[in-house]
Amino acid sequence: MKNYIITIARGFGSGGKYIGQKVGELLDIPCYEREILTMASEKSGINEAVFAEIDEKLRGSRIRNALRAMPCERTIYPQDKEFVSDNNLFQIQSEIIKALADEESCVIIGKCADYVLQNRPNVLSIYVDAPREYCVYHIMQKMSVSEKEANKLIEKTDKYRADYYRYYTKGGNWVNPTNYHLFLNSEKLGRNNCADIIANIIREKYL
Repeated sequence: MKNYIITIARGFGSGGKYIGQKVGELLDIPCYEREILTMASEKSGINEAVFAEIDEKLRGSRIRNALRAMPCERTIYPQDKEFVSDNNLFQIQSEIIKALADEESCVIIGKCADYVLQNRPNVLSIYVDAPREYCVYHIMQKMSVSEKEANKLIEKTDKYRADYYRYYTKGGNWVNPTNYHLFLNSEKLGRNNCADIIANIIREKYL
């Protein structure tokens, strides 16, 4: 098979982003998360200042050409409270995810990528989570917040992700095991071991 895609959904604080990046390093493939928003900005004409914190650019002319060829109308960036109802932006992101999947092997974190690519045989979909205490501890360390604040961030972020998934998948359950090929507990296994497990599955199945 020409290429393969790994999608990673993750509970907030579980280390899913780190695991995705580590998998990318192990397999020598790019890992996309917020970079997809930058691509959406470049494609749609949304004010680049909205994505000022993102400095990762597209890799190679093939991807750029594929995105330029996509039909797209201009849109505006939604405020947080309206984000889950902005179908146009989600459509742009979905087309970018499909274009990436067509052109290269990569890791895609979040963005309902498991749903967007659900009918493709070369996709491995993963869900990463961990017990609340583990997530709270790591958020406290990473973001320098109190335990109370960390708990609030987890509740808010995981609710947002679940609502986002439910809306765009027309009622899908974000944490339904049947959406994914594999569920991983990053506390029980360790983040690096999770990355090793995913990389080994890819090597056995696709390489």
